[in-house]
Amino acid sequence: MSKLHSVRLNKDLCVGCTNCIKRCPTQAIRVRDGKAQIAEYRCIDCGECIRACPHHAKSAVMDPFEALDNYKWKIALAAPSLYAQFGAPATRTMVLAALKNIGFDDVYEVAIGADIITARTNEFLDEARRDKRLPLISSACPAVVRLVQMKYPGLIDNLVPFDAPVDITAQIARRQSLEKTGLIPEDIGIFFISPCPAKRTAVTNPIGQDSSQIDGVIAISDAYPMILAKLEKLTPEQIHSLDNKLMATFGGVRWGYTGGEAIAVNTEKYLAVDGIHNVISILEEVENERLRDIEFIEANSCTGGCIGGPLTVANRYSAKSRQRGYIEEAKKLAKDHPDHIYPYQYEQASVWTKTIDPNPAMQLDSDIFKALEKYEQMEQIVRNLPGLDCGACGAPDCLALAEDIVRGEATETDCIFKLKEKIRDVASQLGDLESAMNKLAHDNHVVRTSDTESGE
Repeated sequence: MSKLHSVRLNKDLCVGCTNCIKRCPTQAIRVRDGKAQIAEYRCIDCGECIRACPHHAKSAVMDPFEALDNYKWKIALAAPSLYAQFGAPATRTMVLAALKNIGFDDVYEVAIGADIITARTNEFLDEARRDKRLPLISSACPAVVRLVQMKYPGLIDNLVPFDAPVDITAQIARRQSLEKTGLIPEDIGIFFISPCPAKRTAVTNPIGQDSSQIDGVIAISDAYPMILAKLEKLTPEQIHSLDNKLMATFGGVRWGYTGGEAIAVNTEKYLAVDGIHNVISILEEVENERLRDIEFIEANSCTGGCIGGPLTVANRYSAKSRQRGYIEEAKKLAKDHPDHIYPYQYEQASVWTKTIDPNPAMQLDSDIFKALEKYEQMEQIVRNLPGLDCGACGAPDCLALAEDIVRGEATETDCIFKLKEKIRDVASQLGDLESAMNKLAHDNHVVRTSDTESGE
């Protein structure tokens, strides 16, 4: 499996239905020879195909718990959405204590990184206003960043150029662990407990950096039963062992669901959108300059935000309700024990050091003139197709099939309706040929008969 992606196809389970090709936002999937095929150069690891496949032929490639054995000191990074998987009477401290006791030596809240990013984004927004580089688009969701690179390269400069909260938290965790343990960096393993495959891809194929501080990514769905088992058996000592742990603010915890990031930005002119197809429609609006009154966009690939990730367990509606409970708990902690809040104000958010380049996956040709010529061919082919977008050809719609034909990856007769027309044409031609041959045979018979009678 390529390190560029974390979504895997199991062809043995694939039955060649069209559920995945219809849901993929970048049209990265085709059905060929009765099996789905994923074009890696178009995949953004959003996980829509994982949700859509009723046969579980799509899955996420995540790191196993055995990977912890490679390190002397193991650290878990808890996503804000992890809390929402567990209802009352669980508290943040209890969830973190249970997480620590499934095989880790220390735990950190990714919400701390969210607090830091929020503070720095507010500073950056002032710069963006001066530079007239609005609206800013959150870069916290790696699937959205890759979508922008592929379909909306003109909006790359609108992305907030900071590492994601999980990367900021990983940097803090490694720095503090090195000071605490005296170990060398290679002995410390940092593992993110993730709600989606896109975040693992962001580790193996980083955005804005050459490498990641994270050593592994474990799915929330894999960690959930182990955490739940520990929650039910936590001792008071295990819970109190985290009493001195500096915690994130309620603002960082709120990042778990849609709107949690945007509401903390210093502007009333914000927009929070979730669901990758909804994100596409909003980015279309931005690209066409129809959202000039908006200063900040929080865009989440998953419906509901990270609590709706394909690797979560809880229903996203109940998860959001639970998350509100954790937010209120965080507010109370900040009020009653302000000294227990992590001093995020003194931390810096890492700025991207690597250029975010456009992904030319959507281009028909690197030569603009050839691309225009191919586009005209596509339009001509589309006009000749039935326009039913049935997916029977293995492409999501007629336009996609036309593109495949222009690229040399399909033929017009892959369309079942065009194939039927071809068969009818051939049959008609064969029928005409048979009639002509019968007529010729009849004429020859008449001639021979006439010659015979004349000879007689």
